[in-house]
Amino acid sequence: MRDLDTVLAGLRRYPDAEAPNLFASDAADRLILDTASDVLAAARGSDVVVIGDRYGALTLGAAAAHGLTGLRVHQDSVTGEIALRRNAAELGIDACVSCPLDETLLAGAKVVLMQLPRSLAELTEIAETIAAFAAPGVQVFAGGRDKHMTPAMNGVLGACFETVRAGRGRQKARVLTAATAISPTSRTYPVTERIDTIDLSVVAYGAVFAGAKLDVGTRFLASFIGTMRPGAAEIVDLGCGTGILACLLARSNDRGHVIATDRSAAAVASASATAEANGLDITVLRDDAMSTLGDDSVDLIVCNPPFHEGASLHTGSAEKLFAAGQRVLRPGGEMWTVYNSHLNYRGTLRAAVGPTETMGKNAKFTVTRSALA
Repeated sequence: MRDLDTVLAGLRRYPDAEAPNLFASDAADRLILDTASDVLAAARGSDVVVIGDRYGALTLGAAAAHGLTGLRVHQDSVTGEIALRRNAAELGIDACVSCPLDETLLAGAKVVLMQLPRSLAELTEIAETIAAFAAPGVQVFAGGRDKHMTPAMNGVLGACFETVRAGRGRQKARVLTAATAISPTSRTYPVTERIDTIDLSVVAYGAVFAGAKLDVGTRFLASFIGTMRPGAAEIVDLGCGTGILACLLARSNDRGHVIATDRSAAAVASASATAEANGLDITVLRDDAMSTLGDDSVDLIVCNPPFHEGASLHTGSAEKLFAAGQRVLRPGGEMWTVYNSHLNYRGTLRAAVGPTETMGKNAKFTVTRSALA
């Protein structure tokens, strides 16, 4: 057994951005662990599943406070998995195994600890998966910050569990406790939508950005595909989401080998399914900012970067992607980026990648071309 406060205070976010206003644990983590404390004290580690643990607070907190081992964990972000492994090694805790969001993760689970996702689509997929595979009497402790919780979350959980109860708030956080699974007759995700304007069928799992829709930033960037670097042999859709840009690039004439990469497991699954649905051959990688791609190995990168770190507005993730672009591009390579114009990334791209020019601008978005000299 270890002191929980010491464990939580020692966690780091790395390899995600680290800054004074970004934290590896929050009040919701602590409230989830406190609310579930009696149940965890009576549980075996193999009966406990953790979902959405950003950097290891729930997993390592439960393991340290209750001496649990063999916990099964699912984190959508590969950077969360890396951070959990690093934090576990630093603390000397060998207590968990990472699993996909499926029966492997949840078979026979009696206790589930989770950070509530902000997306109702993601929560729906998680809740349905728990109800499909966990033990019938499973207890779910799902917490979040008050400002990110909505009454609709109770409804999503209520469709999958016989009881849903909201606990008392503390430090602007709250826990919803759900119990007794209702086995689903069908599963909502993945969903498929036909987007006639780009002649693609798009497949989306619950946690992927923009679902099966064509978001306006991606639409704007896609309109420039015909003017992007001609003769590119190696092309990367960086932060690919459902893989729309990767598929459009793969389908266009005289394009080379296309790689779609994202840190999100849901995005990778969605991009793979989208490519298959459209009969397109692309390589899909779950990766942290192209870390598995070699230096000077790519001719063209397209990117619609995030502008937040979890719930915090922060440009750290985008800046990390830009720096990665400079590393993997070959001399003469190009990075095409779309971003909300108010972020004014042109100077950041110039410093990180190379000479950057504005190729297009509309009421909300800017598209730039950065060239590696």
